[in-house]
Amino acid sequence: MRRAAAALTLLALAGCGGSASAAPGDVRVEVGAQDVTARPVQYCQDGERVRYRNAPPVIEVSPDAVITLTVPEAIAERGWSVQVFDEGLEEILGEVDVPAGEDQLTEINTSDVVPPAFYLVIVEDKGGDCGEWSGAWPVGFVRAGGDLGGTPSSGAPPAG
Repeated sequence: MRRAAAALTLLALAGCGGSASAAPGDVRVEVGAQDVTARPVQYCQDGERVRYRNAPPVIEVSPDAVITLTVPEAIAERGWSVQVFDEGLEEILGEVDVPAGEDQLTEINTSDVVPPAFYLVIVEDKGGDCGEWSGAWPVGFVRAGGDLGGTPSSGAPPAG
């Protein structure tokens, strides 16, 4: 699993880095009638590692609702996956790989994840101009009885 990306995501969520003005495209998240966008918390921009001060959106959802994730074309071309985290962004619960070239994923249901509050982190595949550094777009989900409470913990990224 891509724990390095998770650690970098957590650090970015803690508020390090620059502005969102030069950020790459947003990820579209649809659940039922809700349609929101998620901005990246980190990305490789022109060969530079960039962190953004973006708070992830949090969506209140009903049980058994389909989550549709749509990424920009450039992300689809490189490849991407979805990491499933607990409510504190501390423990990775699973990962869903997306076939190369696909810009949309509709395989995740709001009841697929056991805790009633969880995060999905859309992660661009590594290997671009920034090597192990990749783009990350976190989104929080809360079903009835769930609570994302407080600020996600952060960890230091690995050197590199």
